Amino acid sequence: MKILVINCGSSSLKYQFIDTETEAVLAKGLVERIGIDGRLKHTPAGKEAVVKEESIPDHNKAVSMVIDALTDPEHGVITDMKEIDAVGHRIVHGGEKFASSVVINDEVIAAIEECSDLAPLHNPANLIGIRACQELMPGTPMVGVFDTAFHQTMPEKAYTYGIPHEYYEKYKVRRYGFHGTSHRYVSGRVAAILGKPIEDLKIVVCHLGNGASVCAVKNGESVDTSMGLTPLEGLIMGTRSGDLDPAILQFIMNKEGLDIDGMMNVLNKKSGILGVSGISSDFREIEDAYAAGDPAAKRANDAFVYRVVKYIGAYAAAMNGIDAIAFTAGLGENNAKIRKEICEYLGYLGLKVDDEKNNVRGKEVVFTTEDSKVAALLVPTDEEMMIARDTASLVK
Repeated sequence: MKILVINCGSSSLKYQFIDTETEAVLAKGLVERIGIDGRLKHTPAGKEAVVKEESIPDHNKAVSMVIDALTDPEHGVITDMKEIDAVGHRIVHGGEKFASSVVINDEVIAAIEECSDLAPLHNPANLIGIRACQELMPGTPMVGVFDTAFHQTMPEKAYTYGIPHEYYEKYKVRRYGFHGTSHRYVSGRVAAILGKPIEDLKIVVCHLGNGASVCAVKNGESVDTSMGLTPLEGLIMGTRSGDLDPAILQFIMNKEGLDIDGMMNVLNKKSGILGVSGISSDFREIEDAYAAGDPAAKRANDAFVYRVVKYIGAYAAAMNGIDAIAFTAGLGENNAKIRKEICEYLGYLGLKVDDEKNNVRGKEVVFTTEDSKVAALLVPTDEEMMIARDTASLVK
């Protein structure tokens, strides 16, 4: 089957067109600046990217441009839009309503809308993408794949917050977790690479990018994860604070004269690596500054590494052991120094890094020594392939 995978944001739309029989990516691209001036970058497999700039007033126009690019006689990969067998949509928040991917219908759309107050920046944009595709491709099956779904196996003790239980009963305030599609894909690859049934493994997946999360995967199921009700909880990230004392909010608001919206803007957009370093949210710039001896870059790097290590240790305890640690996403896949620094803390687990094997970017590899008791792996994530697989399975 040929599946169009769409990840729709408020002013952008990323896509991949995948043949699930061969798992070949036939084309991929990005539509950005929707509602502003508009730009499409379309890359067919094995060819140069094609860039088109024109007014893109809304997501309907964006989806229409994607279809036109896929069917273009010169740089397209299909002759007719009818060759698009189904569309898989990445949806950020499914709340407690969705523990797996689903075929989209009116009932599903209504449920996604109900979750919008849990992800006000993401779910409405995801819905815009769904409706645009429905309008332009009536009759083409649509599937929703949720970032939160994989974590619905977490036990109550893991997702419960230490606040009055009535807030869970009334508003479903609990840990949900995100990056679930990535954690599911990577943990599955770990089992395949190690040649062991996932049902027999205890895996910690470290999805380390501008947004970052750690997940404890026991016997193939998520049993805990670092992000919470929203993606703000957990690790120090590019611009997000991660875990902190809630009383800090009141203290800073009083000192700085901020309202809650202003404070949340600080925590989401001005904190994390950017805030701690005062340099950048981009770890490549932090790495360069660190190498040049900048103490602020070292402070940010060390705080990030330490937080990742603490979560790995916590999840090793929660699962009563650990067989493998996987690193993925932009930072996890491309920064050998960070991987080694994290692993060096974990010598008590019997984990030993092979520096030569670790000196690689974006390639599947077990980079621990033969006698290491815990395997450490680099596994490039592929959320789009996971979405395509789910979509093809459900549509079939």
